[in-house]
Amino acid sequence: MTVQQSPRRGAIDRFLTVIEKTGNALPHPATLFATFALLAVLASWLFSKLGLVAVHPKDGSTVEIINLVSAHGLHWILENTIDNYVGFAPLGTVMVALLGIGVAEKSGLIGTMLRLMVNNAPRGLLTFVLVFTGVLSNMASDVGYVLLVPLGAVVFASVGRHPLAGLAAAFAGVSGGFSANLLLGTIDPLLAGITQEAARIIDPSHAVTPACNYWFMVVSTFLIAGVGTWVTEAIVEPRLGTWEGDGSGAPQADGMAPLTAAEKRGLIWATVVNAALVGFVLWGLLPADGILRDPATGDILHSPFIHGIVTFIFAGGFLAGIAYGFGAGTFKGERDVVDGMKEAMVSLALFLVLVFFAAQFVAAFKYTHLGMVLAIKGADLLQASGLGPIPLMIGFLLLSAVLNMLMGSASAKWAFMAPVFVPMFMLLGFSPELVQGVYRIGDSSTNLISPMMSFFALIVAYVQRYRPSAGIGTVIATMLPYSMAFLTVWTLLLIAWMLVGLPLGPGGSLFIDP
Repeated sequence: MTVQQSPRRGAIDRFLTVIEKTGNALPHPATLFATFALLAVLASWLFSKLGLVAVHPKDGSTVEIINLVSAHGLHWILENTIDNYVGFAPLGTVMVALLGIGVAEKSGLIGTMLRLMVNNAPRGLLTFVLVFTGVLSNMASDVGYVLLVPLGAVVFASVGRHPLAGLAAAFAGVSGGFSANLLLGTIDPLLAGITQEAARIIDPSHAVTPACNYWFMVVSTFLIAGVGTWVTEAIVEPRLGTWEGDGSGAPQADGMAPLTAAEKRGLIWATVVNAALVGFVLWGLLPADGILRDPATGDILHSPFIHGIVTFIFAGGFLAGIAYGFGAGTFKGERDVVDGMKEAMVSLALFLVLVFFAAQFVAAFKYTHLGMVLAIKGADLLQASGLGPIPLMIGFLLLSAVLNMLMGSASAKWAFMAPVFVPMFMLLGFSPELVQGVYRIGDSSTNLISPMMSFFALIVAYVQRYRPSAGIGTVIATMLPYSMAFLTVWTLLLIAWMLVGLPLGPGGSLFIDP
């Protein structure tokens, strides 16, 4: 058996080495976007000199490239650099949402909730609950990688199951299910803001809400949890064999400790506060003349509630975090609350740098009409290919999955891809919300096997606690079945969703008028 498996592992290791070296050879994402912005300026000069034009499919007007290598272009750059940055849609939405989530995380609320769900799961449902909790952990950004993945190993070891199977199940939920959830998290407004900026290359009035993929992602949450459970119990755990160690390499005392009286009190306080917030939302939405509905039409879809969903994400994390913090005693005063918000902003430092260059790239791409012209030309090519809607979306999904192997950041990839693909597919009649949803499927499915994923090295370190000889090949071999299964069933769900014609979420139609 060992002789048969050895060549496979060698081939996997060689394959991963190539991917790792290729990805490591890429410049820093901020450098990439600075380069893209410069290339957009140079491309505007080149294509304007070549006389590249396109015919706008809506009104038949001629779309010409605006040259930024000119006095006019220099003036535009000088006058709009600041506005491009501060007006970039994802910037404010992510900062506001993360301020609230930061308070909840600093107070210990999120960590306590994860422990409560996993530690109290019935043994027969342990795997499902672990994967399911991993998916839900994404509402708090990266806390699942730090807390839940090692906790999954400890929980499995405590009931006599292989800890690496528990680690793999938790990692599958946290990383493979990154785009699914029952609640909106920080990734939703971030991607929606980038999508909106790209959509406005074609339609300046188009608005993309953070909840535009919500219904699809709710269904995906249970799908991913179910598939992750099956892969763990049918493929991964049998392959790992019987666990004979004691799991002492993991922090069992912290991971398996029951909730203290203070933590229980904090949860009660947080539950009361959140119940009050939910009650306020229902009071504002259920009556036909509710205060959170559109005051002119009474509509919910275009209401202040949907448009202000980021504020509710902030309020939910902020208020529940304060309630838990003072109830559990982890907060002693208002300084602790401010510290939680400050630490959340510190974690955004790299994002703020990245967004500056990404905003300049997107703005230049839009202003010069490069995005419009390339979208029209690309749409013409795709239309001439004769491929139907479903094959086109599957092709884009697979492209997103492959690119994820070379560039780990979901937001960085989307900031690069959205200005090209969102307008292109809009001209073919696909909604920006659908294109974003398809991207999220491809991006999430290969997170598990991408050495470029920012927490991949941490996962290798976790695995080495139980198997010191493990490397990236071990992690890939363990997680590949999850990745392939997620990619397959998520694609089938997308096909079924498109065939039935269901909207992806509030304001998330599948198609638009091309």
